[in-house]
This record gives sequence, C-alpha cells and structure tokens, in this order.
Amino acid sequence: MANQLKVVFLGTGTSQGIPVIACDCEVCQSADPHDNRLRCSVLVSVNDRNMVIDTGPDFRQQMLTAKVKTLEAVLFTHEHKDHISGMDDIRAFNYAAEKPMEIFASQLVEIGLKREFHYVFGNNDYPGIPQINLNIIEDEPFEVIGERVIPVNVMHYKLPVKAFRIRNFAYVTDANFIEESELLKLKGVTHLVINALRKTPHISHFSLEEALKIIEIIAPKKAYLTHISHLMGLHADVMKELPENVVIAYDGLAIEIDEI
Repeated sequence: MANQLKVVFLGTGTSQGIPVIACDCEVCQSADPHDNRLRCSVLVSVNDRNMVIDTGPDFRQQMLTAKVKTLEAVLFTHEHKDHISGMDDIRAFNYAAEKPMEIFASQLVEIGLKREFHYVFGNNDYPGIPQINLNIIEDEPFEVIGERVIPVNVMHYKLPVKAFRIRNFAYVTDANFIEESELLKLKGVTHLVINALRKTPHISHFSLEEALKIIEIIAPKKAYLTHISHLMGLHADVMKELPENVVIAYDGLAIEIDEI
C-alpha cells in the first residue's frame, strides 16, 4: 500500500543482548530464535525511504540482515553506548549515496557523540570518517523522510531520553517514567513499542508490570515489548501471560501500519 508505514525490529535486547556472554541460563541457552536478541533498534520505512532509531553495537549486522540498501536518517533516543556505538558504520551509506547522513539528536546526545566519535567532529578531513549532518532536536516536531516526528520526553532514571511518535506509531525505549503531559502526546497511538526489561522492578527501566500499566493508559490497538533482558524469561512462556493486544517483539519482526 502506498504511503504505508513499515517498522522492522532490528534488535529487541537490552545492553548485553541475548544470549549474554558466559551465561548458562535457560533463556541464553534456548534454541528458540525468538530468544536471541541484538541490541535495541528499529527500521522505519515509508515508500522505500528508510530511517533507523538508534545505532547500537550490532548496527552493521542489523543492516546486513535486513538487507538495507539505502538509509536517509538516524534518530537517537539517548547517548548510552548500546544506542550510539554503531554510528561509525553509516560510512557505507555515505559512500553509496555520496552525501552525509542526516542525524537527529538532542544536545545531550550531541555531547555523547562528540565524546565517542571525536574524529567525526574535528577538523580531520580524512576521507574514511563518517559524514554527518547533525540536526539538534528539542521538543518541537520535525520532519524525516517526509514524515512528521513528534519527540516525547521520557526519563531513564535521571537521564532524559527521547521517545518518538510517527503518525499512530510510537517508540519508547529506555524509560521508567513518563510525565502525564508527555503521555498525552501518545494518546491515539494504535501501535506502541515500549521497553520492558524484566518482571522484577529496575531502577531505570519499566518492568513488565509497569509497561503493561502504561499500555493500559495509552490503549493502543497493538503493543510491542522491547529492550528485553534474559531475566524476563523464555519468549514462549511470557507470551502466554500477556494481554491479547500485547506481544514481545523479536528480532526481525515486521509490522505494517495503515492508519494515517
């Protein structure tokens, strides 16, 4: 369908991914591919125009797996390593498109990018470094690949994080608190992605119960849990415990959203 919004989950795991290195738990040893999770990221496409939200350490692998040939923009939620550290690999898209990558990030993320990728922001004109055009975002909506993007402010313990709403789709990761005024920006969303780290409480992420409460408030047609830890349990077991409109997202899951 023309102008349809398509979302592919490139990674649905927390900062360690699943399996976790040196872990012998049943989730990390599971033979179910739904229990294998790269670090968190999504690909958003409209009419073959692509953007990604976050470039974690698995970004190169994710682009190859999803067979992404063109990429116009990267949106960053926050500056933690598991969300920015793959940015160097946008070089391939620089070469293919012969232009800089459009990067959308808050001022806090800009500081993190300049710390981690200092060589991108200096006066070094070495031809192999990533070429970017940095767009600073605050609270006002902005446009990417012809779509209006609404930033939503959430908190990751004490760290401000940007969630994003595009049409009736919203992506909320690395959060454990959303103010009521920001929740209002998510009203009417039909497809909601939200982080749910594990079943027990965590200092900076929603637990499963907390995420379900937010989902109940927003009342989307469909909700997808992401940023999953191996402590959540087996994908197949947790799925049996969820409300009918809620699923645990998995790497490679693709959804299509017709609502404008």
